[in-house]
Amino acid sequence: MTEPLRPRSRKVKILATLGPASSKPEMIKKLMLAGADAFRINMSHGDQKSKAKLVEAIRGLEKELKRPTTIVFDLQGPKLRVGSFEGGSAQLEKGAKVVLDQDDTPGNSKRMELPHPELFAAIGPGDRLLIDDGKVRLKVVEAGEQKIVAEVMVGGTVSNNKGVNVPDVVVPIPALTEKDRSDLQFALEQGADWIALSFVQRPEDVAEARSLIGEKAALMAKIEKPAAIDRLIDIIALADGVMVARGDLGVELPPSRYRRSRTGSSLPPASLESRWSSRPRCSNR
Repeated sequence: MTEPLRPRSRKVKILATLGPASSKPEMIKKLMLAGADAFRINMSHGDQKSKAKLVEAIRGLEKELKRPTTIVFDLQGPKLRVGSFEGGSAQLEKGAKVVLDQDDTPGNSKRMELPHPELFAAIGPGDRLLIDDGKVRLKVVEAGEQKIVAEVMVGGTVSNNKGVNVPDVVVPIPALTEKDRSDLQFALEQGADWIALSFVQRPEDVAEARSLIGEKAALMAKIEKPAAIDRLIDIIALADGVMVARGDLGVELPPSRYRRSRTGSSLPPASLESRWSSRPRCSNR
């Protein structure tokens, strides 16, 4: 017979992300026994059927160990990516010019597809395009509705479907994609305790998710865009919690500004705490 887990006295909670190496009930149990208080289910990978098995395993272990835990469903959010390339990749040299357009023809060192029409209206000269987590950096020279001309500031190899970060503009796309809406409905049906909303840029992103969630789960806003830092207080007011996604945020935000943003809130700590404590929290199962 399995003994119940004893209460933990520490205030800091450990959130464990479940992946291919930690998806079996035996491994999840080891994580719980080792100290995990909550589990993150990443909706960027895998299908809903496989995620349902994770929920079933976690809830089963709650009963076995007689200890409640927390399940966080992390929505993928909008992903900006370049298209494909001839031969699978292209080498961009520093100082060279490259064209980005909406033509799905495989790209090369002189042009590439950027299959996001909404970006072409938002980007202007001087704005940066960071490819593959900032390994390759471009600066926009010309921008129009059909194409963008950029100079390569930091060269390197770009391969098929690499991610693109646009740190200097508020990207005119919603934080919830059609996939996210489907995953959100699934998560609520599975009894999620928390929903993590990715790539939040404005308070309206949080408000939209809140309208869909209601009181069925708590809502966490992931701070991984510079635009979110500029509206942080308004975002905090609408969310039940925030997660600083330093990986993505660090690609777009210089370290000096990141340090300032950590201490630059115009709202005193007591006000932040009162906003949190006055909101009903989701109870663990």
